[in-house]
Amino acid sequence: MAKEKDEIKTSEESEKKAKKSKKDDNATADKKENKKSKKDSGKKEPNKVAKWFKDLRIEFKKVVWPTKQTVITNTSVVLAVVAGSAVLVGVLDEGFLALMRLIYR
Repeated sequence: MAKEKDEIKTSEESEKKAKKSKKDDNATADKKENKKSKKDSGKKEPNKVAKWFKDLRIEFKKVVWPTKQTVITNTSVVLAVVAGSAVLVGVLDEGFLALMRLIYR
């Protein structure tokens, strides 16, 4: 009795797998037909460069541009950090130079 139930379950699983593979095959065939119909439709594809520029314009509209005051503030901070770093490196350089002069005299 248990063997019969196992055989029934096995046959049901086989039928499910067969149905699933048929669905997959039909979906693949539909995709191929859609590709062929798109190619044969005679529509000219838009120029890729023109499409790129259109997409670029759309993306630029999404950008949140900073205000003039924000740009000035950020630029000031960057220039101050660069100047401070230059002074620090210059001081370290002079210090190591003085140390080297003491060692090699």
